[in-house]
Amino acid sequence: MHQSTLGPWLRRPMVRPEAEMRLVCFPHAGGAASSFRPWQSLLPEGIEHVTVQYPGREDRFTDSPVDSMDVLVREVADALGPLLDGPYALFGHSMGSAVAYEVAQELRRRGFRAPVRLLVAGRASPHHAVAGDIHRRGDGALADELARYGATPREVLADPELRAAILGYVRSDYRLIETYRPSSAEPLDCPVSVFFGSEDPECGARDAETWSSTTSHPLTTTAFDGGHFFLVPRRALLAEAIGRDLGVGFQRPVRTWPSTP
Repeated sequence: MHQSTLGPWLRRPMVRPEAEMRLVCFPHAGGAASSFRPWQSLLPEGIEHVTVQYPGREDRFTDSPVDSMDVLVREVADALGPLLDGPYALFGHSMGSAVAYEVAQELRRRGFRAPVRLLVAGRASPHHAVAGDIHRRGDGALADELARYGATPREVLADPELRAAILGYVRSDYRLIETYRPSSAEPLDCPVSVFFGSEDPECGARDAETWSSTTSHPLTTTAFDGGHFFLVPRRALLAEAIGRDLGVGFQRPVRTWPSTP
């Protein structure tokens, strides 16, 4: 399937017909598919990566944001169905880790094969993560939260129009994850890998270990230098770790023009 046939929910920067498996990526709260675009030149050639594009941002700016985990999971599972004709894995960062977990559970309910592995970062397991109330606070508090993580430059938030647009979908994302209650399902029948930043207050070594309850297989944890967004400066190292955990031989792809703009 080319990008034109993937629909609104998925983005694929590069088609790799000979890839051994697909890696489906789920961004953090406030994040978008573009955050994973650099991975096309870092992941092993044997992996084709596809990223979920949440509504309300980037090329889906005019689409209404989704603030319900159940709705989001159903929509993503519908979109992924045609791509699950071979081995696949799921990767989620922060809020995306919970979405990836719930999508794995939903795909199992629908009778699809299990993912080769669930890979997560930046958040304790759904059954252990602490829910906040950021979505109930004013715009100032929400903007401060974004600035605290360094995910959005302060000069962007200083522009009234950009600030209003960004805070609109970010608030929906926070509402989704802060009102989310995990499904009481059986552990997944696939291994789970957890990546975390050594200085991340949201997910340290102890938080990473909580994911052991989500799988019937041994848990793999890997620490990286950095904070909550360690995966930006440590992209290359993380790509190597992902290839290792997925059992795909590491060979950087030849740099080519992407298949879509």
